[in-house]
Amino acid sequence: MTVLEYLQPESLDEAIALLGRHGADLLVMAGGTVAMPLVNEGISLPERVMGLRRAGLDHIARRDGELRIGATATLGRVLEAAIDASDVPLLADAIRSTGSWAVRNLGTIGGNLFTPPPGGDVAVALLALGARVRLAGPGGERDIALEDFFTGYLATALAPDELVAEVIVPLNARRAAFRKLGRKAANTPAVVTVAITLRQDDGRTHDARIALGAVGPHPFRATAAEAALEGRALDGATIEAAARAAAEASRPVDDPIASAWYRRRMVEVIVRRVLESLA
Repeated sequence: MTVLEYLQPESLDEAIALLGRHGADLLVMAGGTVAMPLVNEGISLPERVMGLRRAGLDHIARRDGELRIGATATLGRVLEAAIDASDVPLLADAIRSTGSWAVRNLGTIGGNLFTPPPGGDVAVALLALGARVRLAGPGGERDIALEDFFTGYLATALAPDELVAEVIVPLNARRAAFRKLGRKAANTPAVVTVAITLRQDDGRTHDARIALGAVGPHPFRATAAEAALEGRALDGATIEAAARAAAEASRPVDDPIASAWYRRRMVEVIVRRVLESLA
């Protein structure tokens, strides 16, 4: 079966209307770095495809202490904005680790949220940064925290008649670090991805966010590891406790990239190293 119709809405409202008209039979894509390989390999056989490139969702703006990124803004453009902003280096580091320049110039910030593990490195950074997602549908817009957006493997809180319109990243003074372990130095699927942000007052750690990728059905926060840091100094014992808790929270699987055992072991190692760098 071949694609019978390619739709290019000129606005978000038009895109929502087309989604409502065609429903689940409509394949929605922006950059196509996730969707097109599935189509080319015959895994996905949609009759209709809706491209969002012309829907006006590629904006990037700083407003009210937040970085607001339209869902179809490419990772390459977001990288430039993150470098210019200088207060979200974690996001820049995550984008640099994602694919090649060709992928970053096609792939979008919104599409990265739907990339299955061991991909989706940018989503891990966004999770640590406390990002939220703005969803738009026929009933209007609603915001949802990114950790609540992911509900399972390839499953999200997005309703069938909704689209991701925007990713909103708080800009605040938090210490942050990102680390990705892969089988190669660059352009490689992750064995484990770790992003951590935290605040320190008088040598004590507060409000830590530890996000993990490639070791579960979707990017997630290791909340027990975060609790192990709360109110404590970043000394050796505290770091070890948090690293062990993060490993215990992981739910990796065996795949051609790495075994579940190795992924879990590397969670402990990489979380420890990231916290030591922040200490």
